[in-house]
Amino acid sequence: MSSVPFHYVDLRTFCYATEDEKRVEQALRTFLPDEFEVERVVNEGHHGDRIVVLSARVENADDVRHVLSVIAGLPPLDRVVDELDERVDANNSLFLRLDKQAAFKGDVRLGPGITLRGKVEAYPAKHEAAVENARETFAELAGAADAGADGAADAEVDADDAADADADRAEGEATDGGRSAG
Repeated sequence: MSSVPFHYVDLRTFCYATEDEKRVEQALRTFLPDEFEVERVVNEGHHGDRIVVLSARVENADDVRHVLSVIAGLPPLDRVVDELDERVDANNSLFLRLDKQAAFKGDVRLGPGITLRGKVEAYPAKHEAAVENARETFAELAGAADAGADGAADAEVDADDAADADADRAEGEATDGGRSAG
């Protein structure tokens, strides 16, 4: 992806008194580059319980690219693309809710727990332009993810072919006593 049509991406989640703060942070970090700073704000709930808000604002283009490439792993990415008109608001902000439990396990899924807000670049700053920029970005990311998956699948096939060739060669040597039919 040559340019990133996002000014920034905000990620935010809540850690309730019943949750382990380190695990919640680990879930948030699923989407962040290594060693990225996570801000903490400690609040008190209505009943006096402790609630920690964990958040991160990603502004550097390479870091935004990282977050978007992780989001490209969403299994229903085509669903997100189909819903972009509803997911991008009048202020050109893209909203996604990501599954906190899945993120803790390293998976990327839509669901409750982590809020992603990305400010989409659009000149002029119109909703339609922002939706189109987001659509192009996700299409490019999906293509890159498919190419990566295809490359991995090709590598597996190549490895399987090499293993089959080695097995065939070993079998041939065993049946002809190591003599070649030359």
